[in-house]
Order: sequence, then structure tokens, then C-alpha cells
Amino acid sequence: MRAALWFLALFGVAVAVALFAGNNQGTVTLFWPPYRIDLSLNMVLMLLFGGFTLLYAALRALAALLELPMQARRWRLLQKERAMHGALLDALSQMLGGRFLRARKSAESAIVQERALEDAKEALPHGRRLRTLAHMVAAESSHALQDRATREAHLQQALDNIPDRAAAIEQELREGAQLRAARWSLDERDATTALERLSVLPAGTARRTLALRAKLKASRLSHQTEQALETARLLGKHHAFSPAAAESIVRGLAMELINGAYDPAQLQRIWLGLEPHERAMPEIAVHAAQRLGQLGGDAMQVRAWLLPVWERMTDPAQPPLPDAQVLKLVRALEGSLQALDANWLARIESAQQAAPRNARLQYLSAKACLQRNLWGKAQQLFTQAAQQLPDASLRASAWRHLAELAEQRGDAEAAADAWKKAAQANA
Repeated sequence: MRAALWFLALFGVAVAVALFAGNNQGTVTLFWPPYRIDLSLNMVLMLLFGGFTLLYAALRALAALLELPMQARRWRLLQKERAMHGALLDALSQMLGGRFLRARKSAESAIVQERALEDAKEALPHGRRLRTLAHMVAAESSHALQDRATREAHLQQALDNIPDRAAAIEQELREGAQLRAARWSLDERDATTALERLSVLPAGTARRTLALRAKLKASRLSHQTEQALETARLLGKHHAFSPAAAESIVRGLAMELINGAYDPAQLQRIWLGLEPHERAMPEIAVHAAQRLGQLGGDAMQVRAWLLPVWERMTDPAQPPLPDAQVLKLVRALEGSLQALDANWLARIESAQQAAPRNARLQYLSAKACLQRNLWGKAQQLFTQAAQQLPDASLRASAWRHLAELAEQRGDAEAAADAWKKAAQANA
């Protein structure tokens, strides 16, 4: 279509020229005494057009000739830029391929070429970022080669390349270098240095998932459990883990924090520092209650911490707790039955009556009766539980209590038989 339009335009121009020039009788007379020169108007127009064309071509040729040195300079600069970018790409390729020594050499070559351009007053607009990236590739390769001195030298040069008030895109590169340096420290299990490098990051960068993951690992390595727990919570909110994985990590850290308590007051502070949904986790609540009992805490407080777990276990609408968790709950309640109040006694009896064949509830109810000096009922429940308890430790404990009750009655034969069965249960 375009060719057809051009053809029509040229045809129109040819027709116009033919009409104008074919019947043009005009002349141009030049007087140069004593001479007179007569020229046709068509000839004058052709000479003017030819002269203009020749002058234009001459000027363009002169401009091209004068521009040759500039073009040569641009060509040399382009070749240097291509060589520099090629060296950086080669360094990245070699690093990904595991050829770390070659990668470092290529990165250092890119740095030398960029510095040469800068010294020649031909600095690239993105030269600072390119130099920083090359230093980081060299540092990463040195880290893989376990050359810590060279790695730290390249890292420091990469950080020094970008000032504190640089453009946002350059600041992101600097923050990325600091994050990578923190990961190197974690690879060397140097948690203190990793935390120091993470602490200098801006607030927004420090809350990124990559930074939080590094902080979590560093906190766990340095046994800063409280900080690790707070970081795990943030990672869970950022959906860095699956819900099940996040819950497992938080649960493990909370239990580790509870294990670090050395008196009831400290454990109380830790418990209050946990979030409500964490205190509602059966594993954490039972573990905290057991730890409080081990530290000599108030038995009433132990039972208060165990109450939500107990209600969940006895509620038919709730999913059943695992057997191991139920055993821990029974053991924790068993150790906190001192000064048992009427409310808890009623709860235990109601649960046992609602599930009369549950051996663990029979055992726990028997312990409650024993605390209330209800010897006969305790003996009956211990006898029923001892025959059905699946847990060897609880079964042995039930037989021991039966032996002690038999000794109190003066029934030596029954006591000896119960002691024998307790020993067999422990075997």
C-alpha cells in the first residue's frame, strides 16, 4: 500500500514538472558588461537544484569526516563496555556452575575494566551498581572457596561503593549485600556476627521474609529463644511457613523458653508473655504446668493452666488429643492434686463417670480420692485401672498405690502381690 502511494505521488510530480517545464518560455538574463548571458528559466532552476544538492552532500561528507574520531572513540568505549558486561555475565555463569575460582577472576576483570572506564572519564550511569555486583560475585565465590579474607575485602568494597544517601535502587543493592553477608556468617555458625549485620538493616528491610529467616536461625544458634520466638511469630504472619510448620516452630520455641525458666516467677512472666492462642496449645500448656510443678510452683496455678486442656479432652465435640498428650496431662494433674478443691474433684469424677472404661481417668480419679482420704473408693478405682492401663508407668504407679493401701490395712499377702506386679510393670 505504501509503495502504491509513493508511485502515485511520483507520477503526480512528474506530470506537474512536465506541464511546467514543457511550455515554460521564461528566460533569465545576466548582465556582465560588456557581456549579456541569456539562460532559460528551466536551466536556472536545474542549476540551483544541482548546486544545492552538491553543497548539501559536501557538507554532510565534511561532517562525517569530522565525526570519525568521535565515532572511533564511541566504538572503543562500546567494546570496553561489552567486554566488561561479558566478564560479569561470565562470572555469574561460572559461579552458578560451581567454578568459583574462574568466577572470581572474571568478576575481578569486570571490576578492573569498569575502573578503567571511570579513570578515562567515561563512567557508566550504572557503573557503581555494576561494580558493587561484581564485588558481591567475587565475595560469594571466595566464600565458597573458604577464603574469608578475600571475601571480607570484596564485601567491604561493595558496601563502600554505595554511600548512605544513594538512590533507592542502589540502597536496595547495599541491603542485599548486607543480607548476603549475614547468610555467610550463618553458614559459618557465627550467630553473633549475623545478628550484628542484621541489626544495621533499615526497619523495612529487617521485616522482609529473607531477613526474618536469617534472624530466626541466628537467634536459635545464639540461644536467644525469646527473640527467636518473636521472629517466628512474624514469619508466621508473613506466611513464610505453612500453618502447620509455623505452629510447630512456635510450639518448639515456646517449650524451649519454658525449659529455660529457673523459678516460678520467671516461668509466670514467660507464660504471660505468650500469646493467647499459644497458651491454648495443649503441648505448651501441659509442658508449662509440668515445669511449674518441677519448680515447686503453686498446685492451684498448675491446675489453672491445665484447665483449658482438660476441658478440650473431656469435650466430645473437640477432636481427641493424642495418647502421648493425654498421658502428659494425667501426669501433670497427678502431681498437682495437693489441696484439691471441690471444683476439680467434681470435674474429675464427672469425666470418669462419663467415660467409665477410660483407665487413665479411673487412675486420676483414684489419685483424687486418695488425696481426699477416700481409701475404699481409691482402692476400687486403682484395681480397675491397673488391669487396663496401657501405660507401663501409670500401671506400675497404680500397683504401688494398691500395695501401700494393702499395707495400711495390714494385708501383707495382697501388698506383696501388688509390689510384685508393680515391679513386673516396670520391667
